[in-house]
Amino acid sequence: MIDRVLKSMVHWYRLVGGASEGASFFESDGVVAAVVPAAPERAVVNAVLYNHADGLEAAYAELASTYDRIAAKWTVWVPPGDDAAAGLLEGRGHYLDAQPMAMALELDGVVRPPADAPADWTAEGDIAEVGEVNDRSYTFGTDSFSRAMRRLAPGAAHVYVARGAGRPIGCLMVIDHDGNSEVQMVAVVPEARGRGITRVLLGHALADAAERGNTTSTLIATPLGYPVYERAGYRPLERFSMWERSPA
Repeated sequence: MIDRVLKSMVHWYRLVGGASEGASFFESDGVVAAVVPAAPERAVVNAVLYNHADGLEAAYAELASTYDRIAAKWTVWVPPGDDAAAGLLEGRGHYLDAQPMAMALELDGVVRPPADAPADWTAEGDIAEVGEVNDRSYTFGTDSFSRAMRRLAPGAAHVYVARGAGRPIGCLMVIDHDGNSEVQMVAVVPEARGRGITRVLLGHALADAAERGNTTSTLIATPLGYPVYERAGYRPLERFSMWERSPA
């Protein structure tokens, strides 16, 4: 299942590497990276994944140079137990920023929320709404997600948005890859929390994913999101480490 998590994350970052002006996708010997000059301050979009530590070491100089050219913060996702990669990154000036939990759910038996469940929602949201809600939901004080999430190819993602008083107040995205539905960009603005918005959006998204023939769903959970996903039936797998570096 961790392999499914990694493959879905690679697919997600391939999309991120084309979602904004000037964005690109780096790939070399099992190392992949999204490079997003539109949001250089946001490491979670300027991010690297790899298959083995030797490949990461071989590609490191080029990666560092690429991110330094756009003065970007960037992070490397290190799978659980890879002490060699963690040591390499620490020696190159990275610091351990977070250790979010990978989680997974089998989609058999998923039940759609009842028709009278709260939330004015749509399964045909716009990527611009996703950026707006994430910017309003987190305390970064920038519009970086809006800058990073400008466009996606038709059909690349399923965008779920809840609205209130004419504005988007909650969102998530589902990206299908090899029978797995990866959940990304989940957010609810602070003033709308506690209403079950994520529960409703996620319930419909998972039911739709099962109807499309997918068998599993994976995600990476922050501490805020973990109990929500646990109540939805996701089980914890292992923690990934995010090793971040600031521009040189």
